[in-house]
Amino acid sequence: MQFLYSIINRKKRISTLALMLLLAASAHAQNGHLKGFVKTSDGMPAAQVNVQLKEIKKGVISAEDGSYILSGIPEGRYTMVVSFVGLQTIQKPVEVTNDQTNSLDFTLVENETELAEIVVTASRSMNEKPVTIGKLPIKPMDLPQSVSIIGKDVLERQQVLRLSDALQNVTGVYLMGNTGGYQEEIAARGYAFGSSNTFKNGARYNNGAMPEMSGVEKIEFLKGGSAILFGNVAAGGIMNIITKKPKFERGGELSFRTGSYDFYKPSLDVYGALGNSKVAAYRLNTTYEKAGSFRDEVKSERFYINPSFLFKLGKKTELLVEGDYLKDDRTPDFGIGAIDYKLVDVPRSRFLGVNWGYNKAEQITSTATITHHLNSNWQLRGLVSYQDYDVELFGAARPASVSIKTDGTWARGLQKSKTKENYYIAQLDLSGKFQTGSVAHTLLFGADADKYRTVSNTYLMTEYNNNLSNASLKGKNIYDTINIFDPSTFNKRNDIPNLAIDRVTTSPILRYGIYVQDLVAISSKLKVLAGVRYSYQNNQQARVDSVAKGKTGYVAAYTSDAFSPRAGIVYQPWKNVSLFTSYTNTFAVNTGKDIYDQLLPASIIDQFEVGAKTDLFRGLLSTNVTLYKIINSNLAQTALTLSDGSLNSNSNIKELAGEVTSKGIEIDISTKSIQGVTILAGYSYNDTRYTKANNKSFHTGDRLRYNPAHTANAHIFYTFSPKTALRGFNMGLGTYYVGDRLAGRNPSTTSPTNKLMPLPDYFLFDISAGYAVNKFSVRLKMTNLLNKLSYNVHDDNSVNPIAPNQFAATVSYRL
Repeated sequence: MQFLYSIINRKKRISTLALMLLLAASAHAQNGHLKGFVKTSDGMPAAQVNVQLKEIKKGVISAEDGSYILSGIPEGRYTMVVSFVGLQTIQKPVEVTNDQTNSLDFTLVENETELAEIVVTASRSMNEKPVTIGKLPIKPMDLPQSVSIIGKDVLERQQVLRLSDALQNVTGVYLMGNTGGYQEEIAARGYAFGSSNTFKNGARYNNGAMPEMSGVEKIEFLKGGSAILFGNVAAGGIMNIITKKPKFERGGELSFRTGSYDFYKPSLDVYGALGNSKVAAYRLNTTYEKAGSFRDEVKSERFYINPSFLFKLGKKTELLVEGDYLKDDRTPDFGIGAIDYKLVDVPRSRFLGVNWGYNKAEQITSTATITHHLNSNWQLRGLVSYQDYDVELFGAARPASVSIKTDGTWARGLQKSKTKENYYIAQLDLSGKFQTGSVAHTLLFGADADKYRTVSNTYLMTEYNNNLSNASLKGKNIYDTINIFDPSTFNKRNDIPNLAIDRVTTSPILRYGIYVQDLVAISSKLKVLAGVRYSYQNNQQARVDSVAKGKTGYVAAYTSDAFSPRAGIVYQPWKNVSLFTSYTNTFAVNTGKDIYDQLLPASIIDQFEVGAKTDLFRGLLSTNVTLYKIINSNLAQTALTLSDGSLNSNSNIKELAGEVTSKGIEIDISTKSIQGVTILAGYSYNDTRYTKANNKSFHTGDRLRYNPAHTANAHIFYTFSPKTALRGFNMGLGTYYVGDRLAGRNPSTTSPTNKLMPLPDYFLFDISAGYAVNKFSVRLKMTNLLNKLSYNVHDDNSVNPIAPNQFAATVSYRL
């Protein structure tokens, strides 16, 4: 396993890519491709038209400029069906040859008799799209688990800029906080998504920086228990961000987005074959973004590039090499502050930080995935990935509720931190289908290994430099004193102190796992999914260099291991109805130490789920209902106070809160395009409470912070028919509701003065419109139409207002 790690370490990535390119140059391709344009009889592009190969039911929907592309088609003769309600259906024979791309254009004419026909659409319902993060090609109808996928069509028509925008389409997954304005903290079913629950192209990645959405193809959510597939994941579920992939046909898009508060963002997406090669293709996404903010003095700048290559290494093997680089610089912004655990009445725009503060993050990822088809039923897939994440924060301390006086006076301190993380992962999966008599099996057998190395710097906060403007402040973490109600007191001190390093902590972690899972089709109506995983984690000896004192210490190594079982039953009384129930068990390793410098034991999480999935009216309408219950035996949370009673500011010092139970219901509704109308809606209810609290820092029956009891969403999108005068136009309307939540700090026996901070619920309304002609398109969007005010809050010290109404416009040209 160390060999796998070594071939992808940072110093050898370039040579590794060169070797892959050399191997691919002598390989052979397979499968053919079809592309072209669909127009109406008056020569206008026809969007949302169904283009399908009848024999294999493979199809796409034409884009706004009428273009379509069908890739990866086995050699043979087919019947091409092009259809749209109200227009004449065309059926045309076509021959597909390996390594060839055929161009076929179609012109549709009006035919009123077509209105009485049922047109079979090529798009798939939400219950027909398997998630790649599930590692098996199991349709959601056969999976005893709740699944959500946000595809390219939704991301584009809603003009998604941040991950939180996409979450407004996912039932039961929500933004929990926006700490510092540089990280979107996500949660589901009452539990936070840490980096262990966040994946990109199937590999874990650090979610400390907001992911770039311009290069995203789709986002997958596998809710509930997924420990069998990846081990050591939190209870709410996992998220997989899938970036855009290479294509052999040439194309792309050049776009420019601008909007409120001096926002601008040019982007480029190009793809095609490498030269005239039929065995190698590429794709390149890149974007630059610069913006101000509705928050005074807050600004941001980021650059992103995402190259990827696809190589055909023979008729049965392909290699996908992907990499990306993100540089994100922004002003750290911990919000408007709070007084005595209450929201304060200051303008939404008021910034309490220092004007020179910064949060600088750089992230590099590289992933190589090789897929080999042993035969038509069996497949071997290997993945290796490397990630480098660096972040440095320097700015004003968080305006905690207890540090701001009732008159608004705040002795403003500073905070500085620096973290560097290297992460390696290797996975190998064997999957296939076979029969034992009349019983069908879909088997997955795999193994994986992870390696982390994290280096964290902390800084001396008591003496900033030798030229303090106020000598009486020496020895205290006080930069200056302001009044949050009086902006004239801000920025009276603008120097940037030189802080010395206090301590450097180096923490290496190794994790291994092996797993097996089988979907057993006892009959066409009854299926059973069962599996088990064995996980082993070794937190190796950590080194602590106390630079200021010239000493070195060590944290003892420790190991943890566990089996994580999974079982589920699916009953399908009819082909379009699926009833399921499941149980999973998660073994969660708790990192960090308690307030007495002792290691924390692992938490055991039991999850139960039951639900129904339906595809009605031949898949035009899909409705899913899921009920769940999650029991965490001992939830680890950041300790509020230290052993001496003082406040804790170190997130690695934790305490076990006791048993926590989350239960709720989720309802999902979606439609395919019906006369140009598409609907996506959902509702969730969640109740997460301490059910057997430790009664020292948390009380039994108390509700967990940050989690809304209710969330709901509804989006409707309409595309005008190509035969109308408004052809080329589309429009959308969306609403998103977040119920009441709690922030602040839980009152307890050890901290009786703590208080919880209620946060108001809110509705957001968005509206969008677009127009496409030939290769040009324009999209407009207005968010938070009613200018609703609410907050995302972390504890009592990062009270970040949600954005007011904002305008965005995007102009695009298809290459």
